[in-house]
Amino acid sequence: MRKAKESSELRRRYKREDLGQGVRGKYLKSYHEGTNLVLLSPDVAEVFPTERAVNEALRYLMDVAQKSSSLTRRPGGRSKKARAG
Repeated sequence: MRKAKESSELRRRYKREDLGQGVRGKYLKSYHEGTNLVLLSPDVAEVFPTERAVNEALRYLMDVAQKSSSLTRRPGGRSKKARAG
């Protein structure tokens, strides 16, 4: 039996044996760990065309949200109704 020549061209057909031993669940762990890639909508991508622009905008938003939530917290953790009663 002759071995097929090594070639960089694609064959018309492949046999299962030509593909080698498959490994079940090879990428399962990385799949479950998730990814940090997100798909931006086209209108958002127009405004934030680079990774840096997106990160700067999100950091600014995080800062604003953190500052505004600390301004609205009441000292002592009780609402007006709880203190009045």
